[in-house]
Amino acid sequence: MRTLPDSVTERLSDLGNIPVAVPVLVLAMAYAARRGRLLAAGAAGLAMALVPALIIPFKEWTARPGPLEPWAAGYFPSGHTATAAVAYFGAALLVRPYTRRAWPTAVALVLTGATAVGLILRGWHWPLDVLASLLLCTPLLLGAAWPDRVGGVGRVGRLSRRSIRRSSG
Repeated sequence: MRTLPDSVTERLSDLGNIPVAVPVLVLAMAYAARRGRLLAAGAAGLAMALVPALIIPFKEWTARPGPLEPWAAGYFPSGHTATAAVAYFGAALLVRPYTRRAWPTAVALVLTGATAVGLILRGWHWPLDVLASLLLCTPLLLGAAWPDRVGGVGRVGRLSRRSIRRSSG
């Protein structure tokens, strides 16, 4: 017996749909690019573009059936979880330097977790499908975070007010 109605679990799992998750990342990319973080925005976009190239071959290779559809194949790893993780955590990486708070990461964690829970409770994925997606997407997210590690907050072509004050004073 399910603890949540199908309408709730379906809405939660829909958080990992491309039309829901990707626009969040695109808005964060536009915001970061407008603030001069072109490299960081490009890295996050590249990470999202690489999700299908990473997930689809594993789906075809394993041909794992789903919990409620043993006749169907291609459930391992979860594409919805991978899309949610890269989109929401990628957006958090782009927005967080401007907030100086942890809420963007917390929101990304909640949205990705809600997607995973919805997929599992709905019966569309096994827990291992979701976990595999999170592990497979970790290198993509580390790559998206790379510009921040090597160049401050990934600014291209602009000086921050703080750096101008330091150099003039």
